[in-house]
Amino acid sequence: MYRKGLFCTLFMLGAVACTPSEEVQQKIQPIATEHALEAHLEFLAHDLLEGRDTGARGHDIASAYIVSQFKQLGLEPAGDDGYYQNITFRVAHLVEGSAQLTLHDGNRDIPLTFLQDFTTSPSTLAQQLEVRAPLVFVGYGLVSERFGFDDYANHDVTDSIVVTISGLPEGLPSEEAAHLGRIKTELAIERGAIGVITIHTPEREAVRPFDTIRKYAKSARRMTWLSPEGRPNSTHQKLLGSAYLHYEAAEQLFEHVGFSLDDVWQQIADNKMPPSAELGLSATLSKASVFEEVQSANVIAKLPGTNPVLRDEVVLYTAHSDHLGLVNNSGNPAKVYNGALDNAAGVAVMLETARMFVDAAKQGDTLDRTVMFAAVTAEERGLLGADYFAHFPTTPIENIVANVNLDMPVLLYNFADVVAFGAEHSSLGDVVATAAEQYGISRSPDPMPEQAIFTRSDHYALVKKGIPAVFLMTGFQSQHDDEDGGQVWADFFAEHYHQHSDEISTLSEQYGGIRYDAGVVFSQINYEIGYLIGTAQKRPEWLPESYFGQVFGGHRATPMEQESHE
Repeated sequence: MYRKGLFCTLFMLGAVACTPSEEVQQKIQPIATEHALEAHLEFLAHDLLEGRDTGARGHDIASAYIVSQFKQLGLEPAGDDGYYQNITFRVAHLVEGSAQLTLHDGNRDIPLTFLQDFTTSPSTLAQQLEVRAPLVFVGYGLVSERFGFDDYANHDVTDSIVVTISGLPEGLPSEEAAHLGRIKTELAIERGAIGVITIHTPEREAVRPFDTIRKYAKSARRMTWLSPEGRPNSTHQKLLGSAYLHYEAAEQLFEHVGFSLDDVWQQIADNKMPPSAELGLSATLSKASVFEEVQSANVIAKLPGTNPVLRDEVVLYTAHSDHLGLVNNSGNPAKVYNGALDNAAGVAVMLETARMFVDAAKQGDTLDRTVMFAAVTAEERGLLGADYFAHFPTTPIENIVANVNLDMPVLLYNFADVVAFGAEHSSLGDVVATAAEQYGISRSPDPMPEQAIFTRSDHYALVKKGIPAVFLMTGFQSQHDDEDGGQVWADFFAEHYHQHSDEISTLSEQYGGIRYDAGVVFSQINYEIGYLIGTAQKRPEWLPESYFGQVFGGHRATPMEQESHE
């Protein structure tokens, strides 16, 4: 097989001819354009789309626009209904007055008060849930062979309600910690628990006061996708009750054990793992929920690869097309949360990246592998559109060799570096560095590891299926000495992220306009990442030391490897 790619790229030229030979195919260098990025972003962030909330008409319009762009480019449909992968979502709301938590101490019942002592969320599994069971304290509720945790050792929690403390011990790597925090409930259910009570801690109070949690609990809603057969997605099918408990109300749970809740706080302060114990109490948890259903879709297209051995393998680009919609704060008239940078900008970059691949293919520079583009829905509701695709992929999941995710590029300054979340977990880190270097851009380490961003966007749903992924953001360095890219990024995150002000006119007023020239460079780098993956002989690999590779990875024979053994 010939190898494509002499990377003699000149940014200012539309096509650069490398000296061809019989073995080497000429590399075409398509160029992103500012006006295309601007046109896509202005349409998707327009007030008429009303913030593109999942299931709302505005998001449907955004999806139709993306379909029209895919069709115009001549990309093949890759959904299960043409370009669409239609999804039914269940939205659950808590019935007022239905949330109950009662402790049972022998013959004495101790009712706790919703919102004052505890909160709970609506259930997407059943409209009525109730459970009475003994309480078992399991510390943080962690199990990890790698980090030496097993809070369930020597305790059988079958048919019990486990009591855990919120948070995690200090010293864990941030991304691994974020993952362990997300799976606490799954760990409990795997060990037979039928309910979970989580205790709010004084440490957590300093970060997110219980009053804030109370405020959101009043009108909380939860959303999940339904399978094609109408079953709700959940690894929590056996969970019959849950509650989040204020630490003052939790003190009475420890009256029958040899330590107090104050002792637990001291052990946490000393960075020790609190002991587990049967609490000698039981509890009843109950609540009622009401359901509604909404429809929304992922929009998916592909450009087929041309190598007969590798064309079934897929390089997947994702960008979420939804945002928060119309938001009513404190009884004021609803405002449109346009999501200009989050994530109309990411979709615009993906559409322009797709256009570049098509233009290169028309000039004869094709990829060995297929490249697929997915505008996924319901990211803001819990990465649900990407998670649905991961469970019901429109191409065999084992054929997806990598995911390049595009989410909230902060195009407000001329960045001089990029940060690739996930770079340290797979060979994609080197791919990103090589792609960025072609445009004089460096790859920097994660400047805010405490945010654990690798677990907070759509690629995480694919990572959990064993697919190496990378997610680029503009770095904190600027090409201009008088511009502090890190400060601009921080200001946007603090003032405009998930706010009404993430819209074109406000950003233009504060920052002098969205930097579409920076968007061109960002698009070029993302194109090069896909090109390198799409033309490489080997598919990307998890690095041996990667926690996510160890947890989710696993060798899958490639078509090339299969051929070599035949």
